[in-house]
Amino acid sequence: MTAALIAENVTREYALDGVTVPALKGVTFSIDAGDYVAIIGPSGSGKSTLMHLLGGLDRPTSGRLLLGGRDVGGLDPRELARLRNETIGFVFQSFHLLARTSAVDNVALPLVYRGMKASERRRRAVAMLERVGLGHRLDHRPNQLSGGEQQRVAIARALVTDPQVLLADEPTGNLDTKNGQAVLALLEALNSEQGVALVIVTHDREVAARADRQIIMRDGEIVDAL
Repeated sequence: MTAALIAENVTREYALDGVTVPALKGVTFSIDAGDYVAIIGPSGSGKSTLMHLLGGLDRPTSGRLLLGGRDVGGLDPRELARLRNETIGFVFQSFHLLARTSAVDNVALPLVYRGMKASERRRRAVAMLERVGLGHRLDHRPNQLSGGEQQRVAIARALVTDPQVLLADEPTGNLDTKNGQAVLALLEALNSEQGVALVIVTHDREVAARADRQIIMRDGEIVDAL
């Protein structure tokens, strides 16, 4: 099994008013291709900091973090942005869709940064929206979509680049129970059928229990792995 993400004794510290605050304290684990992992912990446990590191949105203070086999510590910002675009897909609690932009153009956006032709971007975006059941909503803007539909657009956008890893930060947090269950089922189907590694960051134990593995965090450390 190939490791998509590897963290080795990763720390992250922040300076606040001249005081060093440790957010992560020597975290070590790996995520293999096709894994389904939940990172769970209360507010302040370090799980969101860890997600930002795993997604290449931040760098460790110390330790080694490998994304797609490359050490992020040795990459300049441009190289890191390209690696992030090629390796990681993001799904956020608040969707983060462009309000005045159609569903298909929201999904195609990550492909713009690859220099892909507009016709190919649209073809791939349409195919992905059809995959998540929104082929009939291509030209709708976010305010014309339900919360569950907006999250499906966000999932399609995350997957249009064929990432190795899909990071989902509280993906059901803004959804009712029915839509939340539907979104989880969709993510799980994509994990099993396409082999993309799925990492869900959550404080919800019921959501975490659906994963094949759980990484439990508290006070910036991994306190258990189930």
